[in-house]
Amino acid sequence: MRAWIALLTRELRLALRHPADTLAAVLFFVLVAALFPFGIGPAPETLARIAPGALLAAALLAALLPLDRLFGADAEDGTLDQLLLSGLGSGAVAAAKALAHWLTTGLPLLVATPVAAAMLNLPMGAWPAAMAALGLAAGFLSLLGTAGAALTLGARRGGVLLPLLVLPLAIPAVIFGAAAIEAAAAGLSPRPYLLLLGALVAAALPLAPLAAGAALRVE
Repeated sequence: MRAWIALLTRELRLALRHPADTLAAVLFFVLVAALFPFGIGPAPETLARIAPGALLAAALLAALLPLDRLFGADAEDGTLDQLLLSGLGSGAVAAAKALAHWLTTGLPLLVATPVAAAMLNLPMGAWPAAMAALGLAAGFLSLLGTAGAALTLGARRGGVLLPLLVLPLAIPAVIFGAAAIEAAAAGLSPRPYLLLLGALVAAALPLAPLAAGAALRVE
């Protein structure tokens, strides 16, 4: 456990030392949300109607940006080989990478969610549900993305293959997350949809690191 925590701490320190990926994801998220009023018009009713799906889609696309370098830098300098030989286990290495990705990308996106929600005229009463939905959806994408990044490691044009592999699998998270935000905006309880999102995360939590670890061992 100490070795795993040390690996997680290393990942967080690297992210703090080089915050460009995190800033790029947050700026991408906010800018995509800002484009919708220009594309469909500033009518408040129209913006509020598309806000749930737009928020989820923008957040997931933004979270994809750092994924192609999740294992790439460590593979290039030999660190990944050392980690796999350290006795920690390839699945544990992948789990630490996934958690670090969520902490350094998913959490900043949550902080930026009220700004994007205000741009899309989402009612303030739905903001907590939007943040909960985005947090769970980002966690699901971090797990899927870790497996995808491991599978495409070393592949030619891996940065192109990764979104094509991960985004179709993330569609259920978009559906349930948008439904939760819509329910909150309509004054209904978002709990059933958030529970479904949580079930997706719970299912991916053991499976994605195992798949990523198997892919890393093959690499």
